[in-house]
Amino acid sequence: MNVCRFFLPRALLAGASLALVGCEERTPSVESSSPAPAQSTEVTSQTNSSKPGWITSYEQGQEEAKANNKLVLLDFTGSDWCGWCILLDREVFSKPQFKEYADKNLVLVEVDFPKRKPMPDAMRMQNIRLAQRYGIQGFPTIIVLNGDGKVVAELGYMQGGAEAFIAVLERLRKG
Repeated sequence: MNVCRFFLPRALLAGASLALVGCEERTPSVESSSPAPAQSTEVTSQTNSSKPGWITSYEQGQEEAKANNKLVLLDFTGSDWCGWCILLDREVFSKPQFKEYADKNLVLVEVDFPKRKPMPDAMRMQNIRLAQRYGIQGFPTIIVLNGDGKVVAELGYMQGGAEAFIAVLERLRKG
């Protein structure tokens, strides 16, 4: 399986920041001296994702997957700057056959790191924590979880479009 990603360097200072290769900008870091956000800052909106059918709340995605016996697909993306991410969205995620498959079998969670699109602070912090938790070092990275939150697979862009991507997901779902 050919997987392509925009790789991030291992310059994760004390596990607190993600540095973007070839970019002067860095994603914000979670400072160890910062107080934990209040419970009310939990990301719960389904409408914050720019992709129809996707949610942005990790917790909500996990709850829905467990309740409906589905897999969670976490899409770690740079939606407005990462070429491989944009290609994955165009060739796979936006296709009707993927949407149909996802409706029946997946909970889709977008974990975005945009450069130009505004993002609420609570969502930005959630996404940074998730990237740290799953050791994300490149975009796009797709983490597939079962309903209990266990990592089933890590994927990226692959050739073959929606059909190839669905075939891999179906093997994971059955296996």
